Amino acid sequence: MDGHRLSASDAARALARRELSAEQLLRDCLARIAEREPEVRAFVHLDAEGALAQARALDAGPIRGPLHGLPLAVKDIFDTFDMPTECGSPIFAGHRPRVDAAAVALCREAGAVVIGKTVTTELANMTAGVTRNPFNPAHSPGGSSSGSAAAVADCMVPLSLGTQTAGSIIRPAACCGIVGVKPSFGRVPRAGVKPNADSMDTVGGFGRTVADAALLASVLTGDARLRDEPPPAALRVGLAQGPDWAQAEDDVVGAWDRAVRALAPQASRCEDAVLPRDFADVAAVQAAIQAHETATALADEHRRHRERLSPALVDLLDRGRSIDAATIAAHQARAARWRAEVDALFDRYDVLLAPSAVDEAPAGLQFTGDPVFCRPWSLLGLPCVHLPFARGASGLPVGLQLVGRHGDDHGLLAAAQWCMARSS
Repeated sequence: MDGHRLSASDAARALARRELSAEQLLRDCLARIAEREPEVRAFVHLDAEGALAQARALDAGPIRGPLHGLPLAVKDIFDTFDMPTECGSPIFAGHRPRVDAAAVALCREAGAVVIGKTVTTELANMTAGVTRNPFNPAHSPGGSSSGSAAAVADCMVPLSLGTQTAGSIIRPAACCGIVGVKPSFGRVPRAGVKPNADSMDTVGGFGRTVADAALLASVLTGDARLRDEPPPAALRVGLAQGPDWAQAEDDVVGAWDRAVRALAPQASRCEDAVLPRDFADVAAVQAAIQAHETATALADEHRRHRERLSPALVDLLDRGRSIDAATIAAHQARAARWRAEVDALFDRYDVLLAPSAVDEAPAGLQFTGDPVFCRPWSLLGLPCVHLPFARGASGLPVGLQLVGRHGDDHGLLAAAQWCMARSS
């Protein structure tokens, strides 16, 4: 059977009923990887024999948990005790952690079969890796969770782990036409994940359906409501194009118009949300805080390994170091005020609808795309989910994201199910 094409949710049910073995599903995924990896280049490390041993052990024992027998790919900034963690940088070539990152350990505990490590951009920043878009290898898969998104989109694995600081889950999900989920900031442990910006780094992941992403997120957060919450009978939707909407290209504008036409007649409320009065600066504020925090997180790499960093990353770290503490404090004060003002919107709306990316996946492999539409929600720490439901003029995927109230991840994912059922 073509087990690799099953959604994670369908595969999980078949595995739990013992209608499908973990070993057979894994072998189907490995065959798909052997076929497609030379073109897509999603993986930096693949441990087929180790994964087969994990699968056989699962088949020989009881059902372990919600992810029992599901192959899982892991972005190569997560520590893994049995595989290298190289962070997309020559500085970490051959680095072998002693323990798993907490998120990886949680997934293994729930029965996932960790199959390999996926390509990330350099230290999860902007300099691209080698991964190509599965829909068109001449285009980027997005970043920084490049390989994780591509592997799920190309049916190499049903689920994968990623991280987001600015737009590194939502944007590659948009580029690759899959569901990406970024939980509320602080909901998922970050122990064992290479830091980037301490006030925004968030662990999440990818699936091919909303139910798949919800299944993974429920394990990462320890909250079963994320996979069990039923879709609402009605939904209140706030339309939040955001202050940088003018950067949206025609394909994104078309997807927006299509979604609003589909949702408005069925939603109990669907109207423009009034964002904070000075929200026009939000992307610049997020970028400045991120640069400053990244310069702190990568201080040793910057100091001792500068020559092994890309010029773009050196420039980012130099700029981050140049921002003084008073400026950062002022930015953080504005962010705190915006969090309170945007949180108040959720008294009126269940979710906000917002753009995910400015266009289809960028042509070429050097630029992973502009995260401008993701920066506000990453700064505010809000949960987000990308919904793929359209194609652009070039045939590449296009979609939008839903944004939820902090801590209401289960409500957000239930709303995502509601929206996908009405916009697909």
